[in-house]
This record gives sequence, C-alpha cells and structure tokens, in this order.
Amino acid sequence: MKLHTAAILLLFWLGIFTVHTVKGNASSASSRKYSCVTLSTKQLNVRNLISYEKQQIPTDAIMFITAKGIRICVRPDQKWVQAAVKKIDERRAAKRK
Repeated sequence: MKLHTAAILLLFWLGIFTVHTVKGNASSASSRKYSCVTLSTKQLNVRNLISYEKQQIPTDAIMFITAKGIRICVRPDQKWVQAAVKKIDERRAAKRK
C-alpha cells in the first residue's frame, strides 16, 4: 500500500514539474526578436516613427517601429531612412535632458 501511495505522489510531482517546464518554455518563446525578411519600398512619415532597430541578418535593414507598434523594414542606404534615424536619435537625446 505504501508503494502504491509513493508511486501516485511521484506521478503527481512529475506532472506538476512537466506543466511548469512547458509553461516556462512557452513564455520564453514570446520574447523572440522580430526579423526583417521583406523590405518596404515606401517612404514613411517620420512623425509616426518612435523607434528603430538595426539588423544585418538575414538581410541588412532598419526596422522602424511606429506609435501603434507596427514594425516596418526598409533598406538602410536610402537618404530618407538615414534622416529618419537621425531625427529619432535627436528626439531620444532631447527626452534624456
């Protein structure tokens, strides 16, 4: 009888451990970084852009992030992109002061 109770407790604890492990892995998957695969050819309004990220893999790109949280990838060698990056950097510096 004691062996039967011990086996049930062991299975119970293994079940809890498994659920906890799966839950932890699922939540860490949501922190995955976004990646640019396709690049937009349209010029964006700088006033709507709040942030950017530089990327080199799988393709060289700048990922702009809009006020609504939309991520748009563009080629970094365009003049308007470089001006937008500079403007966002200036805004960040002004907020820090």
